[in-house]
Amino acid sequence: MTINEYQSLALRTLNPALSEKDVLINGVMGLCGEAGEAIDLVKKHLAQGHALDREALIGELGDVAWYLAETAHALGCDLETVLTRNIEKLQRRYPEGFEAEKSLNRDEP
Repeated sequence: MTINEYQSLALRTLNPALSEKDVLINGVMGLCGEAGEAIDLVKKHLAQGHALDREALIGELGDVAWYLAETAHALGCDLETVLTRNIEKLQRRYPEGFEAEKSLNRDEP
């Protein structure tokens, strides 16, 4: 499955009653909420002695992907474009791969 096929399939479960504005708000709030659920699993593992629940974390990453697809859709953008632009930015920022010095002293955001 391609990333855009994922987006298309995921969006089949988008609430059709939401306005464009509400789709954007729901997407961004959902990203924050699901990222919070992911970090909570890692926190429990690192700070509270729980075993890392890999299956639950994979599930949360899937939920993050769903809300990413929704947010991109709200912007009229497909996921391939989002990911391509991110790689282009990373290649400009770190043309030879990650370097701590370039991370500390970036020329661009």
